Amino acid sequence: MSAVLRELLRVSEKAANIARACRQQEALFQLLIEEKKDGEKNKKFAVDFKTLADVLVQEVIKQNMENKFPGLGKKILGEESNEFTNELGEKIILRLCPTEEETVELLSKVLNGNKLASEALAKVVHQDVTLTDPTLDSVEINIPQDILGIWVDPIDSTYQYIKGSTDIKSNEGIFPSGLQCVTILIGVYDLHTGVPLMGVINQPFVSQDLTTLRWRGRCYWGLSYLGTNVHSLQRAGPAGSSGEPRAAGGAGPEAGQPRGLSAVISTSEAATVKAAVGRVCGERVFPAAGAGYKGLCVVQGLADVYIFSEDTTFKWDCCAAHAILRAMGGGVADLQGCLRAGPGAGLEPPQLRYHAANRGAAGAERWANKGGLLAYRSRERLDAFLGLLIPSLAAVGTPT
Repeated sequence: MSAVLRELLRVSEKAANIARACRQQEALFQLLIEEKKDGEKNKKFAVDFKTLADVLVQEVIKQNMENKFPGLGKKILGEESNEFTNELGEKIILRLCPTEEETVELLSKVLNGNKLASEALAKVVHQDVTLTDPTLDSVEINIPQDILGIWVDPIDSTYQYIKGSTDIKSNEGIFPSGLQCVTILIGVYDLHTGVPLMGVINQPFVSQDLTTLRWRGRCYWGLSYLGTNVHSLQRAGPAGSSGEPRAAGGAGPEAGQPRGLSAVISTSEAATVKAAVGRVCGERVFPAAGAGYKGLCVVQGLADVYIFSEDTTFKWDCCAAHAILRAMGGGVADLQGCLRAGPGAGLEPPQLRYHAANRGAAGAERWANKGGLLAYRSRERLDAFLGLLIPSLAAVGTPT
């Protein structure tokens, strides 16, 4: 079933093309500009355009996967509803039509007759895309399709996507905000156990050509199933030789001098938790936008951990990164469970699971990560981090 992962890579790139088109094509970018100026729904349109972009990406992923693997499209879940109501009061179900012309017609209804925008969107939606990876092409593994469920976050860090900042400087490779924080997240999990099996993180805005102003992206993936663990970063040579970032725990400026621990955190993290993490990591605490991007920073080795103590991330935010980290020997654990267990207990950190809703919750809260999360690439670095974090939390008066 590595064929599923190959197709997910392809559709993630098609989704990235849509995201880039909405930033680069004038007819679509005008909608984003108006959204950014108003700070509310554009009065000319019955739909908040950022939601339309999210839903269109989500539906493209669903329909392409269903076409290639019949029955799988129904097992793809995301946070967006695909139903819109236009100014005439018509309820419209947004879907990917068989032809570009039909998609133009449907989008025109949603966008209240904006033909130019509808044509631009439909064109990129129906463009064929090829994305391959030699590492994945050499892998053949059979995973029964009937056990697969898929979480999709079509455009994570939507605020950064709409804002569109391109001049943000990175701190040790980590961007605090800007288009680089935008990701497309696709995570595949076992419907019976909730264990993440495959993940794709597509970063549409990595580098910009200063002549054409066009963006190039990058795609990361991982597969972990029954002892087979493979991921896209395996093709990298020595640190830095392939353009990939150095591992957070790797060599420092002087050979043989290991760096201290590092963490990427949310800008909305609780002050007491920020203070405790600061005691552990010193100056190597990196605030960044987007749950998907922060998970990617750990995948890339830019930070040892991504810690978040609140319950405002969801299954679609972390399933993709979890699958990739699992293929690398890491994971994404329940933060509260880790704090209760403590470091080095000889037990597997309490991993997040993706198949069961929270009891008694409604709406999106059914899929919230109620105990917070702690993403890591190395168990050794995780234990070292927890060993220092727990007393630090006590020192700043935060119960564990």
